[in-house]
Amino acid sequence: MKIMFAGFAGVIVIGVVAYFALHEMGFSSQEVYSGENVRLD
Repeated sequence: MKIMFAGFAGVIVIGVVAYFALHEMGFSSQEVYSGENVRLD
């Protein structure tokens, strides 16, 4: 049971870190899929 909870915690940590890392690097879907004629707020 401990291993399963550790796996769940690992997946959550990886997901959160990946979200913030990709957002800081400019790989958010808002920046990737919008053209130069789209105004982002």
